[in-house]
Amino acid sequence: MAVTELTVGQVATRSGVAVSALHFYEARGLIRSHRTSGNQRRYGRDVLRRVAIIRIAQEVGISLAEIGAALESLPEGRTPTREDWNLLSTAWRDQLDRKIAQLKKLRDGLTDCIGCGCMSIDKCPLRNKEDRLSAQGPGARRLLVAR
Repeated sequence: MAVTELTVGQVATRSGVAVSALHFYEARGLIRSHRTSGNQRRYGRDVLRRVAIIRIAQEVGISLAEIGAALESLPEGRTPTREDWNLLSTAWRDQLDRKIAQLKKLRDGLTDCIGCGCMSIDKCPLRNKEDRLSAQGPGARRLLVAR
């Protein structure tokens, strides 16, 4: 007989996520459980895929608020499908592309002037003479990626 409900310990073991993290996700509304008559948490099997989506999204830098909003679009109690994942990941793709571009620019500019306006690095007076980049706005102008 297939197990239809999992304890918090079983979910933690199967998902590789600490029990405290599961409680945190539940408190934030990312996953749901119900209580037994003995007041123990029980999760549907769909929670395993939801936790996997949460972990993957967090790994690539998606905020918990954004993950929560995306998960709200899925039907409750149903294991997210390949089509569900396609919709979620497509929605995050542009944001991830911007982050990738920003990280590449940061990586490539780490040893160079970042255009912050400090003019204390010996290369900055030549590259950002008289703080010309300040006309473009505040912050490290050379490392910002246009939106």
